Amino acid sequence: MGGVVSALAGASRERQSRKRKQFHTVELKVRMDCDGCELKVRNTLARMRGVESVEINRKQQKVTVQGFVEPQRVLRRAQSTGKRAELWPYVPYTNPYVAPPVYDKRAPAGHVRRVDALIAPAAGREEDLATIFSDDNPNGCSVM
Repeated sequence: MGGVVSALAGASRERQSRKRKQFHTVELKVRMDCDGCELKVRNTLARMRGVESVEINRKQQKVTVQGFVEPQRVLRRAQSTGKRAELWPYVPYTNPYVAPPVYDKRAPAGHVRRVDALIAPAAGREEDLATIFSDDNPNGCSVM
């Protein structure tokens, strides 16, 4: 009988460790115009399970959520308020020799747009770009 109880206790501990989430800092760009918009977003995100803190910088349209949450769930929750929300698309511009910066006039001072976010969607379009100048494409460019 003791073996069954210890086996059940071990299974419950295993289930608890599997459900434990990691601590994340999620940065979002959320369009907010007034105090009401800010309050709506703050209250919606603060009520999520696992959220430790919510910081909002309305001037930069930036929301920082810290806690034991998943970034995609936070993004979906922010979008559920009716506001346009996306993951924070900017990174600090520190070293000009590492990667070519992508200029964005809406970026905060000292930041540039994240390059890997722009390159990834274009990777699947290589085949489309190769067929633009193909002789087999009847709608292709006829300059050649």
